[in-house]
Amino acid sequence: MQNQADKEKERQLTRRGFLKLMGGIGLTGITATIAGCSTDPAGGKGWMPQQYQVASSFPVQVKGRIPIDPTNPSITRDDKKCILCGQCVEVCQRVQTVYGYYELPIKDDIICVNCGQCTLWCPTAAITERDDIDKVVKALEDKDIHVVVQTAPATRVGLGEEFGMAPGSFVEGQQVAALKKLGFDAVFDTNFSADLTIFEEGTELIKRVTGAIDEPLPQFTSCSPGWVKFCEYYYPDLLHHMSTCKSPQQMLGALVKTYYAKEKGISPEKIFSVSIMPCTAKKFEASRPEMNSAGKHIGKPEIRDVDVVLTTRELARLIKMKGIDLTQLENEKYDTLMGESTSAGLIFGATGGVMEAAIRSAYFLITKQEPPEALLNLTPIRGLQGCKEATVNIPGVGDVRVAVVHGLSNARPILEAVRKGEAPYHFIEFMCCPGGCISGGGQPRTSLPPSDDVRQARINSIYNADAHIYAKRKSHENQEVLALYEKFLETPNSHIAHELLHTHYEDRSKHLTVKKNA
Repeated sequence: MQNQADKEKERQLTRRGFLKLMGGIGLTGITATIAGCSTDPAGGKGWMPQQYQVASSFPVQVKGRIPIDPTNPSITRDDKKCILCGQCVEVCQRVQTVYGYYELPIKDDIICVNCGQCTLWCPTAAITERDDIDKVVKALEDKDIHVVVQTAPATRVGLGEEFGMAPGSFVEGQQVAALKKLGFDAVFDTNFSADLTIFEEGTELIKRVTGAIDEPLPQFTSCSPGWVKFCEYYYPDLLHHMSTCKSPQQMLGALVKTYYAKEKGISPEKIFSVSIMPCTAKKFEASRPEMNSAGKHIGKPEIRDVDVVLTTRELARLIKMKGIDLTQLENEKYDTLMGESTSAGLIFGATGGVMEAAIRSAYFLITKQEPPEALLNLTPIRGLQGCKEATVNIPGVGDVRVAVVHGLSNARPILEAVRKGEAPYHFIEFMCCPGGCISGGGQPRTSLPPSDDVRQARINSIYNADAHIYAKRKSHENQEVLALYEKFLETPNSHIAHELLHTHYEDRSKHLTVKKNA
C-alpha cells in the first residue's frame, strides 16, 4: 500500500507530466477555468506583479498561459514552475494586443513579437529570456577571438537594481568597468549608433517631407524590434511608413565588422560581436536573416552583424558568476572609435526619447541654427502617458506634428487612423514596451508597488544625465560619428550607408488570420 509521501510524489509527477504534455503538443489556445485553489499560488499575500499600481493579493483562479514556441530565440518557459496563473495571457492580450488578436487554429507560426513583457509579469519566473551566457563565456575564453561588446542606453539605469541599488541608479561607468574586467577586448556604446540613427533617420524624414523620395508620411521609427514585428503581423499595409533604418544595435553590429575591423586591421571572421540590451526582442532581431550586412559587404554572408545578445539580467548573472561586485568598481570609459555619445543618444532609452533626439538635430540640419532651449526639454512628449503629441515649428518648414506611443495596445488606434488617412502627424515614435526600453523584457524584474514608480525612476535618471552629466546633448555634436562619415560612410543615406545601416521588412500577415472583432 502506498504511503502518503509516495502518493504526493506521484501527484507531482502527474501534474508535471500533464504540463509537459500540454506544451509539447502545442495546445496554443488552451485556457483553464479551474477555480477553488485554497492557497495563494504566489506564496503569500501582498505579492504584486508589475502591471498593478497598488498592492494586491494574487487571484486564486487558474487562467491558462500563452503559447511559446520551443524554438523562440527570445524567451523560454520552465513548465515545472508554471502555475497557470494567466498573467502572461493578461499582458500579451491586454497590454500588447498580440495573444487573442488572431484566429485559431494557428497556421505555421506561434505568434509572438518577442517583447518579453511576460517575463516581467510571471510571478514564478517560469518565463525567462533564453540564456545565451555560455556562448559569450566560450568566446571570451578563446584567445583567437576578438570579442567586442556594446551596451544599450537603458541598461545603465537598470543594471544596478540587480546589485541592490535603488531603481534608476546610473551605473554607466561601473558597467563599462565590469565588462572590461570580464575580458571584453573592446567596449562600445550603443548611444554612439543612436546618434548615428538620428543622422540616417532624420535625413530620411527630411526627404519624405520635401518629396525627395516617394515614400509616405507619417514616418514611423524602426528601432524597437517588437514594434516592427507587430507591424509586420497586423499592419503590413503600413510598412512603407516604416523608416528603413536599422536599430542602433544592428547599425553598430554592422560597423564593428566593417569600419572597426578595417581601422584596427582585424579580420571580421575573428570578431565576436555581443550586445547588452534591455530587450528580449533584440535576440530575435539579431537572428533575422537579413541582419548580415557586414558579411554580405565583404563577400561572406554567413557572418552575422551581431553574434549574441544578452539582456541586462543575463549580464548581471555573468558578473556575479565571475565574482565581480559592481558596486565596488571604479568608473571606466568606453573605448574610442565608437564609444563617444551625446545625451540625445542616451534618451533613446525612454519613451519619447527617439523623437526628442530627432527634433534636436532636425532643427539644426534644416535651419543651420542650434535648437532653442525648449527643444532640449520637450516635456509634452515625456512621461508615461500612453500616447503623447506635440507640434514643433521649424523655420523654413513650418509646423511639424509628432506623436509618441508606447505599449502596443496604444499603437492600434494611431495605426488605424493612419490606415484611414486621418493621422495628422509627420513623424511617429513607436515603442513596444510600456515606458520604452527602460522597461524592456530583459530589464530587472520588480515587484515594488507601484511599478510605474520604478519606470519613472529609470526615466528620471536618463533625463538627469541628459541635463547634467553628458557634455553634449545633440547628436550632430558627436565627433566620432562625424569622423565615421568622413572616413567611411561619406554622407547620410549614401550608398554604403544604405548597404550597412538600412534594412527591409517582411509581411508576416500570411502567418495568421487576424481576428476582426478582437
